[in-house]
Amino acid sequence: MEKLIGTGLRTIGAVSPRLGGRLAFALWRRPLARGAVRDSERAVHDAARVEEIDGALTYAWGDGRRPVLLVHGWRSRASRYAGFITRLLELGYSPVSYDAPGHGDSPGPIVSILGHQRIIHALEKRYGPFEGVIAHSLGVPFVLYALREGVAAQRVVVISGVADFGYLADMFCATLGLGPKVNQQLRREIERGYFDGDRDIWTRFSVMTGKLPLLVVHNDEDNVVHPEQARVLLRNYGAQAHFHPTTGLGHSRILQDPAVITEAVAFLQDQQSVQEGSDVPEGLDLSA
Repeated sequence: MEKLIGTGLRTIGAVSPRLGGRLAFALWRRPLARGAVRDSERAVHDAARVEEIDGALTYAWGDGRRPVLLVHGWRSRASRYAGFITRLLELGYSPVSYDAPGHGDSPGPIVSILGHQRIIHALEKRYGPFEGVIAHSLGVPFVLYALREGVAAQRVVVISGVADFGYLADMFCATLGLGPKVNQQLRREIERGYFDGDRDIWTRFSVMTGKLPLLVVHNDEDNVVHPEQARVLLRNYGAQAHFHPTTGLGHSRILQDPAVITEAVAFLQDQQSVQEGSDVPEGLDLSA
């Protein structure tokens, strides 16, 4: 299916990059598939208190003390954090999460990063301030922007995260083999479709210098968000960012890995087990 769609868009884009960009945008903004609750997640999922906030189904566990926010990525859902939720509950935290509009059990359509900001802010008013925040994949820029805009938290863990907002368009076009002209038109459609034509979004929503302690977790075999994004994230965020490398886990299995869960929760507890010298990924020049 991906090959067929790519071939069709490339053919149209060669004749009319503008039309190719419009069709690419129509596809870009649709998850096309919703993640279902897995058997391994069912008990945790069913134990949550469920509410609806700003078009999103929200989930809360625990007694309300020491809240930790969990934000999922594209085509994912809150239940993917089942391992994290179990561990956080054992330690006396109160996990909070949501299925983004158009994902999981939440109705559509999807919302932009500004819509996620509103949802996260509403969750902070309902459950926060947060002792910690954990985000995966596309949830990373959503969380970091919301924190920059005033959502309160003490420490942050980002896993397999997107750092450069423009990477979302670049990755989509690269996957389908679309050229630079269609990429440019796709960016214009994103600007018009979600942000009233604002061309500054590519800088505004990318990772900037942060003040909160941040743990960056990324895998060397991630074929969805390239490990290079970890370098960009570390460089842009600054001295408060620390790095925990993993190997062989890919983009999704990393959320189920016990060692990653242990490392992330230890960081939230301010018991960072990242070894000295591992703040910078090997071979990455952060001065670039």
